[in-house]
Amino acid sequence: MGKLYIEGGKPLAGKIEISGAKNSAVALIPAALLADGPVVIENLPRIQDVEIYTEILRDMGAELLWEDDWIEIDGRSLRTTTMPNGRVKKLRASYYLWGALLGKCGEVSVGLPGGCDLGPRPVDLHIKGFQALGARVENKNGMLSLKAERLRGARIYLDLVSVGATINIMLAAARAEGVTVIENAAREPEIVDVATLLNNMGANIKGAGTDVIRIEGTDRLRGCRHTIIPDRIEAGSYMILAAAAGADIVIENVIPKHLESVSAKLREIGAEVSEGDDSIHVIGRTKYRPVDVKTAPYPGFPTDLQQPMTTLLTQVKGSSIITDNIYASRFRHVDELRRMGAAIKVEGRSALIDGGAKLVGAKVVATDLRAGFALVIAGLISNGVSEIDGVQHIERGYENLVGKLQGLGASVWKEAGEASNVTRRKTINGTQLDA
Repeated sequence: MGKLYIEGGKPLAGKIEISGAKNSAVALIPAALLADGPVVIENLPRIQDVEIYTEILRDMGAELLWEDDWIEIDGRSLRTTTMPNGRVKKLRASYYLWGALLGKCGEVSVGLPGGCDLGPRPVDLHIKGFQALGARVENKNGMLSLKAERLRGARIYLDLVSVGATINIMLAAARAEGVTVIENAAREPEIVDVATLLNNMGANIKGAGTDVIRIEGTDRLRGCRHTIIPDRIEAGSYMILAAAAGADIVIENVIPKHLESVSAKLREIGAEVSEGDDSIHVIGRTKYRPVDVKTAPYPGFPTDLQQPMTTLLTQVKGSSIITDNIYASRFRHVDELRRMGAAIKVEGRSALIDGGAKLVGAKVVATDLRAGFALVIAGLISNGVSEIDGVQHIERGYENLVGKLQGLGASVWKEAGEASNVTRRKTINGTQLDA
């Protein structure tokens, strides 16, 4: 359990280089197992979720070579399709092993996923999709086991828009017989990213990025090289930070279209936001207008930015309301912000924010990934020193957090003896080496 210390009130300015998308990386890594040859994934973020995933694949017998910001994955040497509870409990996205290994091997047994505690996130839609493709599904002692002598394409309607279920069904269907159609599919850019990798491997996927995806299965997929898209959630986090801190920050290596909902809300409160071809420039102000924010599936305002946005709204004089229509329980950061002087009341899915009070440094706890970044913003704009416990949650999704913040002029450090980055490792023929 590492701790992060922040001395607030420092003027911030400069440039931030955005890493590859976490939510793409954790789906692309298992997707690479579907290939009958090595797959190279570039622009890979060095974050804890990626490291955990590489350890899981290594335990299953895959050959990995991790160098700097790219990884080569060769799944031809897999020894097992069974992965009990253990590392999978540390990673919500471990469920992508279901679709990938069901498609590749016809069977898989993996412990139920872990990750951030954001309330109920059932996997019913995943199971419904696999069963429609012909898989038998059993849940025994916390292990989900799937088996199919033959996967066959099907028409699958998702009762709720789900990024995870859309990707998982797409992974399994890529090597099924016939055509699979996913209706009411999620439209997030990360889904397009996964479909692009699969198509580069020889799959035939059309409609990714719309609510109807058509997958024509194939019995063979080849190795390829793929570059991960920029992380729109990391980019949006730093955009919100710039606005909250009244800072002048250029966020580089982004796709501005992926952030239109965030840019629109920041302009609505009064921040200055301008876009380049692959950059966004945010200039924060000292006075803002209160707003109402409602999260929604892409292209709506992301639920992953609800918590950082809540911190920003504590600095907006007047009453604002932020409603999370995706996760009703995603307000555990509110109690921590109250410790720092914020006036927030939670009612159901909404947080009512009476903004304008100056925050003060305090000892707080990061309960999950995005709540952690919300507290980082709070620490940067507060008076005094803040101590954030549970920094490992934040490092699950933000590469080189301390270094990037220090590059903007922030006074931030980790407690003695803690590494500021995830250890980079590479494996050559099964031998693990520190990079």
